[in-house]
Amino acid sequence: MRIRIVDAFTDRPFAGNPAGVLLLDSGGFPDDAWLQRVAAEVNLPETAFAHPLPQGGEADWALRWCTPATEVNLCGHATLATAHVLHTAGIASGTVRFATRSGVLTATAADDGSITLDFPTAPLTALDVPDSAVAALGTDVLSAHDTGPNVGDLLVELADEKTVRALAPDLAAVARLGHRGVIATARAEDPTRGYDFVSRFFAPAVGIDEDPVTGSAHTALAPFWSERLGRDELTGLQASARTGLVRTALRGDRTLLTGTAVTVIDGELHAIA
Repeated sequence: MRIRIVDAFTDRPFAGNPAGVLLLDSGGFPDDAWLQRVAAEVNLPETAFAHPLPQGGEADWALRWCTPATEVNLCGHATLATAHVLHTAGIASGTVRFATRSGVLTATAADDGSITLDFPTAPLTALDVPDSAVAALGTDVLSAHDTGPNVGDLLVELADEKTVRALAPDLAAVARLGHRGVIATARAEDPTRGYDFVSRFFAPAVGIDEDPVTGSAHTALAPFWSERLGRDELTGLQASARTGLVRTALRGDRTLLTGTAVTVIDGELHAIA
């Protein structure tokens, strides 16, 4: 079985967010335990598993995502990686429709090699700033928002870009906060550098201490920063060690996420289900 490792939300190898991608036969998914064992073996933030669906339905491929520890409801970078593989392998062109836990998601390839994902916008609910979050992050928090059940994260606004970049959270405390992960964000210090806001994402509760570039988090970051900056189209920089850029376009209850991807490993998985 062929397996690829793809760096997503970047135009160069060894940056962005790596994802494993396995394209399966049309017979359906193997059992859940096998999927999880493969994801643990690959040991990347996400591994995507996809198989083709019969023609004439509402979607072209079924798609699932697993971290090394658990299956998740929504993942942007592994969806981008899967679409990249389908297009570069000549299996698909134009728009691909994926049936997922979060409904039908589309990925549309452009002539310049970029891919745009159409995802549900995360509903934001303002919260009183949890003392536990302040303690876990080790810094003051300006505001806090719940991102709804689909994404399941806590979004916190910090004082400035420098504070986001310098974060060294207590990961055990972050895991106890009761969310999939914590999105820490701030306005860009200098928008002329090509991005409007910065973020980092910590999700030790699902086996990811820090995710390099988190597409799903940008379905919450897009409405959060669009309201504050007065524009529906923005660019976010995820300020992890690998870094990556996500272009966002808010379209009401949908958010468009655009980025590029690079295949860095193309190999064979011998432990077949």
